[in-house]
Amino acid sequence: MKTTETPPPAVRPGGDRGSDQAAHAGAGRSGRKPGGEGAALNVFSHGVLVIWAIMVVLPLLWAVMTSFKTDDAILSSPWSLPDGLHLENWGRAWSQAHMSDYFLNTIIVVGGSLVGTLVLGSMAAYVLARFEFPGNRFVYYLFLGGNSFPIMLALVPLFYVMSNLSLLNTLHGLILVYIAYSLPFTVFFLTAFFRTLPSSVAEAALIDGASHSRTFFQVMLPMARPGLISVGIFNFLGQWNQYMLPTVLNTEPETKVLSQGLVELATSQGYKGDWSGLFAGLVMAMLPVLGAYIVFQRQVVSGLTAGALK
Repeated sequence: MKTTETPPPAVRPGGDRGSDQAAHAGAGRSGRKPGGEGAALNVFSHGVLVIWAIMVVLPLLWAVMTSFKTDDAILSSPWSLPDGLHLENWGRAWSQAHMSDYFLNTIIVVGGSLVGTLVLGSMAAYVLARFEFPGNRFVYYLFLGGNSFPIMLALVPLFYVMSNLSLLNTLHGLILVYIAYSLPFTVFFLTAFFRTLPSSVAEAALIDGASHSRTFFQVMLPMARPGLISVGIFNFLGQWNQYMLPTVLNTEPETKVLSQGLVELATSQGYKGDWSGLFAGLVMAMLPVLGAYIVFQRQVVSGLTAGALK
């Protein structure tokens, strides 16, 4: 009885081996092409960033350099280096131009409004993000609509409201206006951030007997620190550089803020401007903003990307 041996299968032309080789060749070709495109895109993006950095940094360096020059040097050779450090420009801007008073008023107003905005905004955002109740979405969209409302349309009625409440030309009145101005963006930002936080931690605290207020202040608020720092930096920048609101609501010299003081310094000499003192005051106004961003830049980036990473 014969046993027939089955011959091994023949490799067909263009079969498995050929297809594997073609796949490897295709993978090699496809791998080389994206690599070239990625390198070109990387070089282009770095070039754009370098150009953008130069456009941002050069005016700042020029302003700092000009603040140490005399008026004649500023007008005759604005791009040259100063012949010496004329610190009297800073002293004249600080004392004679009353920049010290404007600086103190700005710190009081911005500090008070920043604390009030973060406390009220975080409480409202936590409730809107964690609790379901009738009108939840309506209140949220009401805050969201406040971001799109032009502040110029509210200046006239706001002026009369502040006048009727005897809050014109007062620092505490300006603090309340800044808080109301910054709340819509703060609630919008922190509501999205609180939704990314784990709810199991708050539930565990409630099971252990903590009240809702204690859970918020001792558990959830420390977890939201990156978001609070991020929105705090944005509000600090907006409130520190605010000019329109204090110009309309705060006209007394003793209660003016830094942005008004810079305009006062620019126009106080008439046709003969104190350019060196003006640049010194401008650098004084920039330093707190730059310092705050340099110190908290990591927290700002982590707060902005926390929602996306989760």
